[in-house]
Amino acid sequence: MKTEIYILSGFLGSGKTTLLKQLLADEKQQGRKVAVMMNELGKVSIDSDAVDEDVPLKELLDGCICCTIQDKLEGQLQGLLTIEKPEVIYIEATGAAHPVEVLDAILSPLFAEKIEVKGIISVIDGVRWLNRHSLTPQIQQLLIEQVRHADLLLINKTDELSDMEQAKVSGEIQALNQHAFAILTSYAKAPLEKIRGLSMNGKEKKQSTKIGLDLSLSTFVYQFKKPVNKEAFEDFLRNLPDTMYRIKGYIKFDYAKYPSLFQFSYGMPIYLQENMNIPLNMVFIGEQIDWNIIEQSLNHLEK
Repeated sequence: MKTEIYILSGFLGSGKTTLLKQLLADEKQQGRKVAVMMNELGKVSIDSDAVDEDVPLKELLDGCICCTIQDKLEGQLQGLLTIEKPEVIYIEATGAAHPVEVLDAILSPLFAEKIEVKGIISVIDGVRWLNRHSLTPQIQQLLIEQVRHADLLLINKTDELSDMEQAKVSGEIQALNQHAFAILTSYAKAPLEKIRGLSMNGKEKKQSTKIGLDLSLSTFVYQFKKPVNKEAFEDFLRNLPDTMYRIKGYIKFDYAKYPSLFQFSYGMPIYLQENMNIPLNMVFIGEQIDWNIIEQSLNHLEK
């Protein structure tokens, strides 16, 4: 059984911790073994009291999991998977985190086959969204990215909005992300069946999509069985769609004794030679990707 992972995204004060409390209460009723990772930009955790003492909690302080403390996240997550072996992990990202970068930080090739990222749940403060033009351009763009890359959108604090304002917020947010289900909420109370039904796994999504494309952000893990030709691999990279945001993992070339750690972002490949044999897992993160084509191309490299 893979460990399910849910990412709770959303700007500061939007209601992520309120949502987390409800999810943990439901998990307790279901009797599932759960763990939590909380990320704070400061040196002190503010929201950790929301998690009961019997729930394994890892706190990532004084930095954002998508940049300054990414290595720490990988170690903490691997520790949870190895020692606690939870059925589900909830990751509450700092409000300043970009959803794609959080996903990138979580999907380590070392344990990607042990986890199933169920989805990104973005909580949007409806009042702040209406007043977002008073914020800096960088924060406005972050709010947009947190909407655009979500699998489920909770438009929160709607009790503070008029019917006309609710319709305006809902319309603007759905126009940015037509593929995620959007729910108007107060106190982040969402129908839990919508959350449980999420799936980011590209292989699963293709079966229910007529044109064979994943219409939102999704992930794919490929395991190489043998060394490949480097020139052929780089031809494969050159033919990738622009919506392939990130690739990372281990690959072994036919001339090398040991694998290389491979990183790919914004079209730039980086290779770092390893000095030991490591499972040849490679993680892909993209949007509107037909993972069947990617898998066929990778299979062809190994022939």
